[in-house]
Amino acid sequence: MSDRYQADLHQISDDEAEMLCQELRRSLIETVSQTGGHLASNLGAVELTVALHRVYHTERDRLIFDVGHQCYCHKILTGRGSLMGTLRTLGGLSGFPKPNESTHDAFIAGHASNSVSVAVGMARARTIRKEDYSVIALIGDGALTGGLAYEGLSDAGQSEENMVVILNDNGMSIQKNVGGIATLLANYHLHPTYLSFKQLYRRVTEKIPGGKAIYNFNHRIKKAIKGNLLPSSFFEDMGFTYIGPVDGHQVGELTRLLRWAKTVRGPVLLHVRTRKGNGWKFAENTPEAYHGVAPFDPETGRPRSKSKTSFSAVFGAELVQLAEQDDRICAVTAAMQSGTGLDRFSTRFPERFFDVGIAEGHAVAMCSGMAKQGMIPVFAVYSTFLQRGYDMLIHDMALQQLHVVLGVDRAGLVGDDGETHQGLFDVAYLASVPGITVLAPASFSELRSMLRYAVLKLDGPVAIRYSRGGENGYSGNQSGLPCALLREGGDFTAICYGTMTGEVLAAAEKLEEVVGIHLEVIKLNQLVPLAPELVLQSLRKTKRLLAAEEVIAAGAIGTSLAAQAVQAGIPLKCVKLLNAGDRFVPHGTISQLREMLGIDRDHIVSVVQEAVK
Repeated sequence: MSDRYQADLHQISDDEAEMLCQELRRSLIETVSQTGGHLASNLGAVELTVALHRVYHTERDRLIFDVGHQCYCHKILTGRGSLMGTLRTLGGLSGFPKPNESTHDAFIAGHASNSVSVAVGMARARTIRKEDYSVIALIGDGALTGGLAYEGLSDAGQSEENMVVILNDNGMSIQKNVGGIATLLANYHLHPTYLSFKQLYRRVTEKIPGGKAIYNFNHRIKKAIKGNLLPSSFFEDMGFTYIGPVDGHQVGELTRLLRWAKTVRGPVLLHVRTRKGNGWKFAENTPEAYHGVAPFDPETGRPRSKSKTSFSAVFGAELVQLAEQDDRICAVTAAMQSGTGLDRFSTRFPERFFDVGIAEGHAVAMCSGMAKQGMIPVFAVYSTFLQRGYDMLIHDMALQQLHVVLGVDRAGLVGDDGETHQGLFDVAYLASVPGITVLAPASFSELRSMLRYAVLKLDGPVAIRYSRGGENGYSGNQSGLPCALLREGGDFTAICYGTMTGEVLAAAEKLEEVVGIHLEVIKLNQLVPLAPELVLQSLRKTKRLLAAEEVIAAGAIGTSLAAQAVQAGIPLKCVKLLNAGDRFVPHGTISQLREMLGIDRDHIVSVVQEAVK
């Protein structure tokens, strides 16, 4: 990337800005083809990002991204272009805005719909402290399917704070948007001529004697006529000065409108129409396929390596088979149809498939309503996003013990998406919900069995948590009981569940072969309610407990088992609780993160050897 562009984007011409956009687009495709990451969303926001950097100084002005999938160009334009090859790797650039990575990143962003609320907070802080900087929230139309966005918009519109909300409207979140807001935005019409005339009229009246009074008088008349004769804008009714929609791929026009919006007093909403994947035919034709991608060949668009079977795909396939047997079964997703393996279900049973948008709380409440009326809803949701529905889990589902099945995808470490997406909290918060059952398959076969058991045999709320990707050295099926003894031994009791089972089994094998230490490996199939009898029986023999878990320390199952052993009067010689501790875990490969956290095979071997000595 040319240093000239980075040096002073405020001075470049429209022609130079267009050349810069072409450079950025080529750079994005080249980088993401090597590292993987979010591509289509970034390609669609190139011109908008350049226009923002021509108008604002992001080191001082506060630019808040919503989710942040589209922040790659922003990173390049703020001095991080040479580091893009480290994107989403351990110790490298995050795939999302991250304030401790750069002062140009105003706020961390990984979940949707919060940007306007954050922006209002920053604008109010500016007013109270009598400081001088601009506040801009960049939110996609997909994020407008989340209720938090409207809480923020409602407050911002009445705040009278000087701030700009940019609505990046591409008709999609990850897949095509759903719901009434998508219809509303699609019916808005472009009025660039009117906006140009309005800017000219304001400039002229400001230069003539008494012009400001004339402008204000005419503005009041126009507003009164418009209010009585024309349908009002949804955003204007909230209190925003509404601009748009405008073409999001005309960098010159975008720059002029942003400069004008910056001068308007009070909250402004700039509605920008963009095309997800713009400028690269593969992403334009199938933007949902290139939202989040693994490394690929930029000439063909094909992945560099063949994708393997995943827990998500197995979950989706088994749910289709169950739905063929029982017409009460429905599938629900929160804008994650492909990610949670529900593509086939949506095609096979469209009348029983519901994508509610980025609205996890609504999804949990809706599933509760369906369950109350005799259906069996199955909500497939990422662990890190289910956090947003915690109140509804308690109030709407658990209080009435309604039979809803939660497919908790991406439980445990997810790798390169980093802190905002690691599924390390679900065991702790699900365990606090009275009456819930939490199951943890370690293999594809166990996932199939547990899903069938959860849907057809259990009552009340049920959560099945499973990892991103595929199996990890264990492919058996011991799902019939709450706990399963996988390996006998007299020196140490090792507890595991999910794909950590493979790490513990590998450690047990190495310990026996190399140093003659025998681990008794017990796999937990049911985490909540906990059935500790088999574990306590083993601890009476070994007097040593090791629990290896991909969760935070608070609420870890190993802690509960250690406490129950003490209550049972078992004199433990040592307790080793291996987990993620009390920190947020950065991005990197899952194997790298396990090594960093000390929950991989080699660290387990080391801990056991030291404890036995």
